[in-house]
Amino acid sequence: MKKTLKKIELTFEFCLWNFRLFVLFPVVFGLLSTLKLFIIGTLDVWLGITLAFDMNNPEGETTYKIVSHLIGGIDYYLIGIVLLIFSFGIYELFISKIDIRFEEEESNILQAESLEELKGKLVQVMVVALIVGLFKKMLNMNIETASDMAYFSAAILLISVSSYLIYIQHPNKHKE
Repeated sequence: MKKTLKKIELTFEFCLWNFRLFVLFPVVFGLLSTLKLFIIGTLDVWLGITLAFDMNNPEGETTYKIVSHLIGGIDYYLIGIVLLIFSFGIYELFISKIDIRFEEEESNILQAESLEELKGKLVQVMVVALIVGLFKKMLNMNIETASDMAYFSAAILLISVSSYLIYIQHPNKHKE
């Protein structure tokens, strides 16, 4: 009886341990999404680069379109980076440490030792992506009333506060 229970326990633990391999689904689809977003971002930047600049009207509609495409591309890149960090972090936390690393590489941007650290890295990149997205929206914002100016100013204040809060959350990473 004891031997049978032990065998059932070992079988259950084996299944339970290997169930973590289902984490490969979000890892693979996160990487595929990263690739797709990098392609979309590259196409958006390419559109911005290939638009002909209007020398007679440097602050006109063409310039707005160029800047909008460039910022849009950066936004797609940042979201892709979020998914890349997520994929690497989830893989290393649940599956295995990535063995193929360069010994001399000191950058640990993709490495996460805990779910909390992974969450912190993701939040930092997402805040930057939101800032870029807000900047893109602000490009076509027409300020016509005092309330428009107040909303514009409040958005800038919230961006500043969020950046500061992220900065003070990780003070040791910003000091030499």
